[in-house]
Amino acid sequence: MNKVDLLSKASKDLMLKEPYYGYFLIQLNKHWRNDIPTAGVSKNGINYQLAINEAFWCGLTDLHRLGLLKHELLHIAFGHLTAYHAFADRKMANIAMDMEINQYIDNTWLPGGDYTADEYKALKDAVMAEHKLAIDNNATPEELKEIEAKIPMRGIMIDDYHELNLDTKAGTKYYYKKLKEAQEEKEKNGTSGSDAMDQLLDDMEQGNGPGDDHSTWDEFEGIGETEQKLMDRQIQRILTEAKEQTEKKRGYVPGEMSSLIKIDQIVKQKFDWRGYVRRFTGTSTKVFTKKLQRKENRRFPAFPGLKIKMRQHILLAIDTSGSVSDSELKEFMNEIQHIYKTGVDITIIQCDTKINSIEPYKGKNDLNIVGRGGRVKCATLCSDVQ
Repeated sequence: MNKVDLLSKASKDLMLKEPYYGYFLIQLNKHWRNDIPTAGVSKNGINYQLAINEAFWCGLTDLHRLGLLKHELLHIAFGHLTAYHAFADRKMANIAMDMEINQYIDNTWLPGGDYTADEYKALKDAVMAEHKLAIDNNATPEELKEIEAKIPMRGIMIDDYHELNLDTKAGTKYYYKKLKEAQEEKEKNGTSGSDAMDQLLDDMEQGNGPGDDHSTWDEFEGIGETEQKLMDRQIQRILTEAKEQTEKKRGYVPGEMSSLIKIDQIVKQKFDWRGYVRRFTGTSTKVFTKKLQRKENRRFPAFPGLKIKMRQHILLAIDTSGSVSDSELKEFMNEIQHIYKTGVDITIIQCDTKINSIEPYKGKNDLNIVGRGGRVKCATLCSDVQ
């Protein structure tokens, strides 16, 4: 089959196996490019599009084509293409992003995923031993390349780095921080404590790291705020349509997909939060003082006056499990905004069957929702979190 037929087949297979991503895929433009080594996401006006190298695509197995498509779709859905510009080490950020999204893809869909971490390491060690023996026997460069080709390509898989004790599905920032710490450990002591990490860092130093494959992402650097908002709006529309189409066909919408819940308009509060918070928190308050140069201190005339402000701090947990709809989450956010406007500090816990996120609420009209698994309700309100 030619490249178009292979792409059509992969799209149909993805629609059958994971309908949500299938509907997501058919809404994106696909562009064949020979100036990139593999595939990636590129810019198409205010839209995203898939850029694919023809020779690379045709050389993949059917399962690996599915893995490639889902991999790139997850990069788009998780907002990686614009977020990575904020990281100081972009190559390491790309690796952290791959480590995050590959956990949502069946291992058999990923290069080298047919092997466990231990099996892959054993195979690689055996090939390297053969490679060393060949060098000792004065093998030709062609013979050495033939031996090296016995090591299959392998995607970034969290199990390969088990010595680093990484949490699963913890987000790009977490993995970036942990990988940078491992890099610093290797620079300091000669090893990061993980053979796979040491090899990855060595490959990166030689310019062979997997982070080099995202060259098309440079097209998103420096775009203006207005254009970024338009692109965000477009992708939100695509994600919403994919969800609606999947639900119409009684398909499964993956719970692991993060949702950016935005409140387009704050509606009138449905509850007297000011009175409730005052009664609930009682004397659990934080006291702030501010010096006022324009007002004299009554007790000490030579000193500036003081303004005393009392502020409550509450811990608010919201249920982000799959049983809660996006419209309900928008209602949650609307009421949280009203609580915030009463003058309290809020720390938000997001949980489904476990706690997935703990972060302060800054008064914005959006929240990066994480979790979306399980069906456990865990809405509660706690006071005096210092």
